[in-house]
Amino acid sequence: MYSPKFSDFSTVTVRRYAWALGISMTAAVERMVKLLPTMYDPGSVCSRCKDQTKCSICGFRNIPDSAEKSSLLAM
Repeated sequence: MYSPKFSDFSTVTVRRYAWALGISMTAAVERMVKLLPTMYDPGSVCSRCKDQTKCSICGFRNIPDSAEKSSLLAM
């Protein structure tokens, strides 16, 4: 699996977000990734996708409903 190297800015910001939520950095990143499909048009993301073999597990095909979004945004 691909593991990107984060910039210092991103690492510091995610660390503080995780502290604020009382969760691990990994859980904080997961939370942010789950929110992405609620902020961007899934259709435009899917139309530019270069790997249709993972659609069943992609967040842009499995958009959180309003209740899940609210829980993801709650601190």
